[in-house]
Amino acid sequence: MRFGFQTTLRHRAGVQGFGVHSAAPAQVVLHPAHVDTGVVFLRTGLPGGRERLLEAKRANVTQTALCTTIGDAAGASISTVEHLLAALSGLRIDNVLVEIDGPETPIMDGSAVDFVRAIDSVGVVQQGRSRRYLKVLKPVRVDHGGGFAEFLPAESGFALDVEIDFKSPAIGRQRRVFDLDPTTFRRDIARARTFGFVSDVQALWRAGFALGSSLENSVAIDGDAILNPEGLRYADEFVRHKALDAVGDLSLGGAPIIGRYRAYRPGHKLNAIALEALFAQRSAYEFLEGQSMPAAIRARVGAGAHVPAGAAAFAAAD
Repeated sequence: MRFGFQTTLRHRAGVQGFGVHSAAPAQVVLHPAHVDTGVVFLRTGLPGGRERLLEAKRANVTQTALCTTIGDAAGASISTVEHLLAALSGLRIDNVLVEIDGPETPIMDGSAVDFVRAIDSVGVVQQGRSRRYLKVLKPVRVDHGGGFAEFLPAESGFALDVEIDFKSPAIGRQRRVFDLDPTTFRRDIARARTFGFVSDVQALWRAGFALGSSLENSVAIDGDAILNPEGLRYADEFVRHKALDAVGDLSLGGAPIIGRYRAYRPGHKLNAIALEALFAQRSAYEFLEGQSMPAAIRARVGAGAHVPAGAAAFAAAD
């Protein structure tokens, strides 16, 4: 695959499950899309048989409490989009139509791995137009709720530096730095599951959250104990999941980032605030087309593209 070109899916792929917060069933079908489409959700099953298109863009974020929700003024919305968006962004899928018939993206096993498998099952096709990148030009920092996040310039690539700090001895303080590319995403981030505390469950239920949560889709923590009988997938699975969330949330900027994102005690709200702060300073960023970038940058941002075995050669698609 040529570096710096847009991609889409070779064929459509689907998953089905239920929402971790709503417990509502939903089927998701990922469709190939034309160049410059971006990630667009087609929300079906609305009252009266209505359908709505919702672009996966920061302007359409309607709430960030415990998950990221996108919606429009007409009341159509889709919650918990971050894990699916992380899989698409982590594997560098630029253009896709996401058809979903329920109010919440299925939680699956609490990570992004089922979305990755669905994408791998159909393969990726290169398209005939250059990819656009979002390059950070100067530092932008925000503070919120005892944490902070900052975008920092980099000559090439995207580095994700995430740190968490919990009083629970089961988690404690953890930090990971990733030089993000498809190989790193699938190996080190995609399988990290969402997590929560047993002590918070009743309050979450009263607020209408976590209605579909279970040990099959979340890591449950009670004091200093992990309740899942299989244990953790990584010794530091908690910080890796926060990195997964950040990948999904930051993809709402509309283009892969060239720069560094450093976050301490991040959450969906902090990620959204940081992204808004970056775009609020026009001198802090610029958009670059893949084929107009210097060769050194082009080689770095294009490296690591993954094509499943048996699907190594594709014709360009427009």
